[in-house]
Amino acid sequence: MARNFLVVDPEEDMNVLKGLASPVRIKILKLLHEQGSQNINDIARILELPQSTVSANVSILEEADLIRSDVLKARKGNQKICHSNFDEILVAFKDDVVAAPNGHIEVAMPLGLYTNCEVVAPCGLCTPDGVAGLLDVPDTFLDPERMRAGLVWFTRGHVEYQFPNNAILSKSEIEAIEFSMELSSEVPGTSADWPSDITVWVNGIEIGTWTSPGDYGDKRGVYTPDWWKLKGSQYGKLKTFRVNGTGSFVDGVKISKIKLADLDIAAHHSIRLRIGIREDARHPGGINIFGRGFGNYDQDIVMRIHKA
Repeated sequence: MARNFLVVDPEEDMNVLKGLASPVRIKILKLLHEQGSQNINDIARILELPQSTVSANVSILEEADLIRSDVLKARKGNQKICHSNFDEILVAFKDDVVAAPNGHIEVAMPLGLYTNCEVVAPCGLCTPDGVAGLLDVPDTFLDPERMRAGLVWFTRGHVEYQFPNNAILSKSEIEAIEFSMELSSEVPGTSADWPSDITVWVNGIEIGTWTSPGDYGDKRGVYTPDWWKLKGSQYGKLKTFRVNGTGSFVDGVKISKIKLADLDIAAHHSIRLRIGIREDARHPGGINIFGRGFGNYDQDIVMRIHKA
């Protein structure tokens, strides 16, 4: 089952904070989360509130995009059905945006700060101090400890990250966007010969696939902690996915004809990066994503916006 997360920056998302700043609205959100979609009358009945109070607070939650509503025909007139948009809401300050000397912009995204995930076991997460939650249990990807993850792995599915679109914030034209991350295949134990087709999407557009040769465990990763067993995945390959005006590339090798214009970056206030294994992958060999505290590079997932 897909899980949706909302990361709220209290310095930017005041509308969302307003939506959360009410005991009544919190009760409505909790009800929709625990019992699923409900109409206005049912919400009022279950919470023992006047219908007018529920309707007013639902409108505020809709404006904050915390819920969505459908109007359907009923036996008498219409009824509004309310749905919760998120399984988990996290309030956190975003990392500072780093401007390189040449004017390029970098944003580092911690591995655990995904906003959507759908994974299949074997799977798991590790922090620099230990395993987060339970191994091979997909629901562990909801564990709050995921925010400290330095290693994420799964067999099928995806994780998705939401980066701020700093090109819009700085009113800049861009010539390329790229994402840098340390990746490998995932096999029980390790195997240098275990190909896996790792696919990347940006703003819902598939930009291409890189085939990882294997899952590396011949030696301990430079930053992999001593407690992590040697028979587990140790490090990956640092790969850079780049999209510009001529196509999409991995480390300079063209992987598709998807161009920067196809991503329509200027139309979005965020840039969504999805990393995963397609259901129809020729080599469905799983994925390891290495972050700070693991692997050979000690870095988060890095997005670079190259200004024109």
